[in-house]
Amino acid sequence: MKHDYDVVVVGGGLAGLTAAIHLSLEGVSVLVLEKNTYPHHKVCGEYVSNEVLPYLQKLGVSLQGAGAPAISKFQLSQVNGKVLEAELPLGGFGVSRYAFDELLYKRALEVGVEIQFEKVTGILFKESSFEVVISNGEKFTSRVVLGAYGKRSTLDKKLNRDFITEKSAWVAVKNHYKWDVFPDDVVALHNFHGGYGGLSKTESGEVNFCYMAHYHSFQKFRKVEDFNEQIIAKNKFLKVFLQEAEPVFEQPLTIAQISFRPKKAVEDHVLMIGDTAGLIHPLCGNGMAMAIHSAKIASELVVPYLKSGQENRSRLEKNYQQEWKRAFKTRLYWGRQLQRILLRPALSNSIMSLVGKSPKLLKATIAATHGKPLL
Repeated sequence: MKHDYDVVVVGGGLAGLTAAIHLSLEGVSVLVLEKNTYPHHKVCGEYVSNEVLPYLQKLGVSLQGAGAPAISKFQLSQVNGKVLEAELPLGGFGVSRYAFDELLYKRALEVGVEIQFEKVTGILFKESSFEVVISNGEKFTSRVVLGAYGKRSTLDKKLNRDFITEKSAWVAVKNHYKWDVFPDDVVALHNFHGGYGGLSKTESGEVNFCYMAHYHSFQKFRKVEDFNEQIIAKNKFLKVFLQEAEPVFEQPLTIAQISFRPKKAVEDHVLMIGDTAGLIHPLCGNGMAMAIHSAKIASELVVPYLKSGQENRSRLEKNYQQEWKRAFKTRLYWGRQLQRILLRPALSNSIMSLVGKSPKLLKATIAATHGKPLL
């Protein structure tokens, strides 16, 4: 059967665009379907670990060229004023999704990826072939589909994914701020009652403040500003930040129903990548690198599958699930444990006191949620 494309990628974020670039460089015909035009902001921590830099360089993508500041230090604070600081084992870069996605988008076009700005309404698999339907009724066929549409979507319901049937109690809020005193080389994580928030510089010189809050804490307030003042500002570091920094966006970006439940890496023969396959807690500061890594794993398996002439879909899916678990299962586990600790003040204070006396233990904790350089 003749297909319109070898691969259709549903979603054009970090994972989707990275996979599209990789596959196109290998001679694979790729269509990316993304509902929003570039550039656009997204709720994201906007810190990317250096572990992905060698791989991005192979794809012809340079974060340094985009002006992303290098980050080498980590800071963690509690509401009670306790602070931990450490050197990051690998370090990373601060870059907004506005700039990063645009950078990948332009590179994808350079290497021949076809991109259409359309919403996908259905993914159908039949007789070893996919049919992807967009909102205007048009259909595209392909041999492989990569799901890269983010944390949650109506597509998850149509695919009967387990996690989508349960409500999640997490809300995320993001804004950029003008605050010159924040150092370029630091990514900071500050705890508050019912959540935690990260601060880091982006390529524009603005500070990204993105935080996660439990809905039970957040729902008591009508406005984000009220929550910031009454809850977040009880952390003295965040109080100073909110008093002195000037917000850039007229309104903060928000998303709700963020689920950290385990997801399947393959659903109805669709290979899921990025947040669509699994979401690590933002406190680990490594979601962007994981999205890129998952795109690499999928691409390196899809290329030989397409070129072998002897398609074995079950083997492709099994191999992808195994490789995905090998790369991320431990990180996701430690992410869940760290979140539980941070949200229990008494335990968190005890742990911080212990870790504060042992720099090696702190570095080991950071390393548990990060990977090795991707070559």
